[in-house]
Amino acid sequence: MNGFAFGGKEMRPMEWLKVGLMSCLVCCSAQAAEQARAEAVATARMRRLDKNGNGSFEKEEGDREWKRLRRLDANQDQAITLEELMQDKPVYLETGGERKLDIVYKTVGTEELHLDLYYPTGKRNGACPVIIYTHGGGWAAGSKQGAGNASFAAVFRTLVEQGFGVASVNYRLCRKGETTTIRDCVIDSKDAVRYLSRNSQSLGVDPTRFYAMGDSAGGQIAQMLLLSSPESLPGDPELAGAPYTMIAGVSWYGPCDFADEQLFNHDDREGFRDRFGPRILGPNSKPEDKLELYREMSPINYLTKDSPPLLMIQGDKDTTIPVKHAYYMQQKAGELKAPVEIVIIRNAGHNWRRVDADIEPSRDEIVEKTVSFFVEHL
Repeated sequence: MNGFAFGGKEMRPMEWLKVGLMSCLVCCSAQAAEQARAEAVATARMRRLDKNGNGSFEKEEGDREWKRLRRLDANQDQAITLEELMQDKPVYLETGGERKLDIVYKTVGTEELHLDLYYPTGKRNGACPVIIYTHGGGWAAGSKQGAGNASFAAVFRTLVEQGFGVASVNYRLCRKGETTTIRDCVIDSKDAVRYLSRNSQSLGVDPTRFYAMGDSAGGQIAQMLLLSSPESLPGDPELAGAPYTMIAGVSWYGPCDFADEQLFNHDDREGFRDRFGPRILGPNSKPEDKLELYREMSPINYLTKDSPPLLMIQGDKDTTIPVKHAYYMQQKAGELKAPVEIVIIRNAGHNWRRVDADIEPSRDEIVEKTVSFFVEHL
C-alpha cells in the first residue's frame, strides 16, 4: 500500500499534503479573524477610556478603570497603549456551541455598543427564545463579559442546554464628568432588544419570546426591559418601532423604586439613595424635575396586572440594595394582582456575599431557582 488510510479511505502522500495545507490555511484564517476581532474590541475600549484623545489611557482619565487595568502597564510609564490594552483578554461564556461575539448593535457618537449572542446547545427548532442579560456595576462599571463569570456562567450554560439563547449587552456607563445617566443605560439596553428584533430573521432569534435577567444595576435595567413597553424610552431612530414580546424576567438584588428614600435605608443607616441620585439626574437636570426623573427610572411604576412574570431574589443583609425593594414590589404586585415572586436569601449581602453565617438558600440553589423560573415560562 503506497498511501495512508484516512476515514476508511486510502490517501496518497500528495493528498495528505493537500489536507495538511488546507488545515493550516483554515487555522491561520481563524487566528487572523480572532486577532482582528480582539483589536477591534480593544480599539473600541480605548475610545471610551482615552478622554484626552492622545492615543493612550492614563490614571487621570479614570481612577476606577486605572486601578483595574494598571497591571497592563508593562513598561511602568503610567500610560496604557492599545497594544497593552489588547493583553486584557475578555472573558466570554463558554458553552461549546455557536456564538456571535461583539456584535455592534448601536453607535453613539464615536462609541460602538456591543452584544454577545450565545445560541442553544440543546435541540433547536427554528428561531430560539433569547434571554437578554444586563450586567451590574452601579451603572458605572462592568461589562457584558459578566455573563461568563461565576454564578452567571452556571445559569446561562444550563439555560442554553435547555433551548434558550443568551444575549449579553454592553451599555454606556455613568462616568464622572460625563453626561451619561441611568436613563441612557436603560435606553441602550432597550435598543439592544430592538436590534435583536429588527434583525431576528438573520440572527435566528424569536422576537415574540424575549426574556430579561440582570444583577444589581442590571437588575433594575432587566426590570425596566420586562415591564416597560417596547415603544417607551426611544433611542436610536433606526431601531424605533421594532416589535418584541417580553415573556418573563429575573432580577438579582436590583432596585425597584428610586423615589421612596426609605427603601435605601438599611436598618438605622441612611443616605444610600444619594449614591445613585446623580446618576439618574445627570449634570444638566433641573431641581424641579428630580422626582419625575426618579419615578421614570423606577420599574415599580411600570408594573400592571398584565405585566410578564417577574422573579426578584434579594439578600436580607444587603446594604447596597436593601431587601425592602423586594418586599415593596411584592406589596405593589399584591395590590395590582401582578405576577411577581420574591425569594429572600438569608445572611446574604450584595452579590450574595456571606454576612455572619452561610447564605441560605445556597448559591447553587439560587442558580437552580433562576433556571427553573425561566424553564417554567419557556
